[in-house]
Amino acid sequence: MRAWPWLVTLALVCGAVGAARAHETRPGYLELRETEPATYALLWKRPSGGEVEIQIAPVVPDGCRLATPDRQQQLSPGAVIVRGTLACQGGIAGKTLRVAGLETTITDVLVRIEHADGRIESHLLRPATPSVTLGAATSRLERAGSYLQLGLQHILLGIDHLLFVLGLLLIVRDRWMLVKTITAFTVAHSITLAIATLGYASAPLVPLNAAIALSILFLGPEIVRVWRGQTSFTIRHPWVVAFAFGLLHGFGFASGLTAMGLPTAEIPLALLLFNIGVELGQLGFVLLVILLERAFRVLQVQWPRLVAVLPGYVVGSLGAYWTIQRTLILLGVIR
Repeated sequence: MRAWPWLVTLALVCGAVGAARAHETRPGYLELRETEPATYALLWKRPSGGEVEIQIAPVVPDGCRLATPDRQQQLSPGAVIVRGTLACQGGIAGKTLRVAGLETTITDVLVRIEHADGRIESHLLRPATPSVTLGAATSRLERAGSYLQLGLQHILLGIDHLLFVLGLLLIVRDRWMLVKTITAFTVAHSITLAIATLGYASAPLVPLNAAIALSILFLGPEIVRVWRGQTSFTIRHPWVVAFAFGLLHGFGFASGLTAMGLPTAEIPLALLLFNIGVELGQLGFVLLVILLERAFRVLQVQWPRLVAVLPGYVVGSLGAYWTIQRTLILLGVIR
């Protein structure tokens, strides 16, 4: 698995998109719970605490009035919380809910509505579709699809996670070792994703992001050693390193769910489907890499030396850039 020069395109795309917004895919959460006819208790959680502050907010639908306490904003790990009461003349059915600023981000907002008659309504708002018309109940299958999409988008837009996987692929030498390495990474991040989502452990977001960047930087010198025909513990046992750093990345994945504060009854379903979405995205990325590598091998494409080594240097350079940037954020030097 050493003929990877074609990965320069993937690496450069990852770098261009991810340099400034590598970890800003944490979703927002809006809950409306009907307490009286046409009156809803509102809970809004805006993701906070990342490298770039996400500025989004729900817009009160026409015909509705939002009442909030004087000091309605509260800080919780990874989120700013706003509580209030939404009164809608004639009920909420048929009214349009919009999240302002969502179209300028790469995050999503999960909207969940509990009606007094027991109906549950769930919608996933995205930058391309920042509004929805309310009123129709959604099935459990449709709600499951929302969590699946959240997990899939979290990994595909989490450029730092994909860059770590790419670094592992540049080190792995044979097919069996590739299976062991990807499996170890999957098992590790699934463990910490579950632990964090169920509330048994947590990791502060800013130090965690710095540690994830350091894991990418760590792979840079190892890739160079592979080019030189040298060896190391990482090169001989990449699955061990994948497992160790996978535990860190699992806490990063969990940031997409823990800040939302889902209802207790929804957590098992959300955890399962979110994790499946993450695995599908990761597997798709690995398969794409393998298929492209085989295609260029069959075509016998000869790459210049500069192109051949560029993907590895992109992994190391972006790892160094993110490590420095996130460490400075951690120390409060930059905001």
